[in-house]
Amino acid sequence: MKKNIFLLFTALIALVACNSGGEKKGTKLSGAGATFPAPFYTLVFKDFTKKIGNEVTYGATGSGSGIRSLKDRTVDFGATDVYLSEEEIKEMGGNILHIPTAMGAVVLSYNLPGIDKINLTSSIISDIYLGNIKNWNDPKIKEINPEINFPDLEITPVYRSDGSGTTFVFTDYMSKVNQQWKDKIGAGKSLEFPKGIAAKGNPGIAGIISKTKGAIGYIGSEYALAQNIPFAALQNSSGKFIEANSKSISASANVDLPDDTRIMISNSSSPDAYPISTFTWIIVYQEQDYNNRGEEKARALKNLLNFIVSPESQEGASRLNYAPIPEKAVERVHAILNTMTYNGKPVAE
Repeated sequence: MKKNIFLLFTALIALVACNSGGEKKGTKLSGAGATFPAPFYTLVFKDFTKKIGNEVTYGATGSGSGIRSLKDRTVDFGATDVYLSEEEIKEMGGNILHIPTAMGAVVLSYNLPGIDKINLTSSIISDIYLGNIKNWNDPKIKEINPEINFPDLEITPVYRSDGSGTTFVFTDYMSKVNQQWKDKIGAGKSLEFPKGIAAKGNPGIAGIISKTKGAIGYIGSEYALAQNIPFAALQNSSGKFIEANSKSISASANVDLPDDTRIMISNSSSPDAYPISTFTWIIVYQEQDYNNRGEEKARALKNLLNFIVSPESQEGASRLNYAPIPEKAVERVHAILNTMTYNGKPVAE
């Protein structure tokens, strides 16, 4: 009897020892950043908690805020619509891994009662934001929309007031294709716009557009669809007017991906691509042993990131009007996650 009790006690000690370095159910993770993928992350994190038991909280505070929060080590992951430059990575105090999680688009939404489809070019967009085109019945707009009877209505451009990856994606594209924009406004997460109304986050932009006749602004395509706000078809690099949808966004990713996935895919050469398409990323520290974090946090984080790019989660992205990342990007993600370390050793699955 004593021998059996001893063997049972020994087995229990061994079991505890084996699990002591592993992921604990109920491990809490936190993140902050981009508003653009927030609806997708809300769905995925809920599914992850339900299936795995680890709670994930996320604050949709904007890409710039998410990067700062990770740099301050106040969250386990950041989320951004624009990858970090080499200089920005150096400022983070540790190597940063970029995990593409979904694809989306920045669209030009507008409020023109009775008009649900229009075409726009980069030249017209530039003139609107610079104040050169002031009314919707301007000849330049009518020229590429001959079938539409535009009202004599003042145009109110709307832009982001906060540091925003959406702003970067939009202005990066505009700077690529329009010299006037590049010279007078430029590209960046936070910029000085010469005309219009500022609003915080994609929901703020969408809210102003929905309440203001004649307004136009750049927002994530998923917000435009969710709010039922019309958005323009844009002329792409092949001269075609293309609307943003899962197919046209995915077409933009028909490019060679670098190993670290840091690439902007706007103004794609694909003839069927929507021109302002983008990856959105979650960013994490490669070395996870910092701020007294236990190894279980690193394991939980790696499991979460694998879960986000799983076929099940990516199918959820499609349901929410995002485009799933291509298979070659998923392969890059798995390779990147295998470089995550805790105290210099690979983080186990």
